[in-house]
Amino acid sequence: MLEFDGLHKSYGDHHVLEGVGFTVAPGSMFGFCGANGAGKTTTMRIAMGLARADAGEVRWRGRPLDEESRRRIGYMPEERGLYPKMRVGEQLTYFARLHGLDAAAAARAAEEWAGRLGLGERRGDPVEKLSLGNQQRVQLAAALVSRPEVLILDEPFSGLDPVGVDSLAEALLDQCRAGVPVVFSSHQLDLVERLCDAVGILARGRMVASGTVEDLRRRESGRVLRVVAPDAVAGWTRDVPGVRVVSERAGDTLLELADGADDQAVLAAALRTGRVTHFAWRETSLVELFREAVADPAPQPAQRAEVAA
Repeated sequence: MLEFDGLHKSYGDHHVLEGVGFTVAPGSMFGFCGANGAGKTTTMRIAMGLARADAGEVRWRGRPLDEESRRRIGYMPEERGLYPKMRVGEQLTYFARLHGLDAAAAARAAEEWAGRLGLGERRGDPVEKLSLGNQQRVQLAAALVSRPEVLILDEPFSGLDPVGVDSLAEALLDQCRAGVPVVFSSHQLDLVERLCDAVGILARGRMVASGTVEDLRRRESGRVLRVVAPDAVAGWTRDVPGVRVVSERAGDTLLELADGADDQAVLAAALRTGRVTHFAWRETSLVELFREAVADPAPQPAQRAEVAA
């Protein structure tokens, strides 16, 4: 188990992390989401020993991470850490050797990952001659080439075209199938929703939501029902108790139902208007969950009084 436990980090009066904690089970993928400046990169840098936490720790297999255990982690920083004039194949071999592979194993691993990530024909090219997308692939291959026990990736899909995204996604899923815990941060929430077993949402240095996407959906207080009744006129739900109209356009209506409201009463009201071509609970997307989780909390009465003063 990879455990991030109660991480705190401040720079002067600026609190970057305030008690951040989550766990990643072997063979699972954890999507780490948050707005720019939320603290995702700082969390990953603490795990890799590049920043020191003021409190809390990161553990792997029950032990705090140290220099030796970090050698078994495949890490991809947000900023590229490549040598621009070194050739791709040489660079991947070099990174594999740094993680302890012998020369023959490092060369084999470099060839394997260059091929898997679409860089096979570019192994002899200096990194500086590659497109930004291909440089990103080299950085990813450098994280994977040492056959890591853990993967920590900061924005790995950034700058990749759809083919590159698919190649990386399949590579990460293969790592999970082999029992490797994978943590990656991303602003591409559709990918997080598609790939991850669990999600953590960070806002203002705090973990404001964590769990599977389905868990987060179940915690939503409102239930949204989509009803398409082409012949319905505005206000057709007026007499149904516990129903609030979220949106209504040309017979396509989104309704929020309070706890205890009867969806069958809604269906009966819709049928009284004529045809009903769609009637289903609307699944909340990760984007919507994210927006709600990171929204600034409403000021309390005392705060509002202070603002007014």
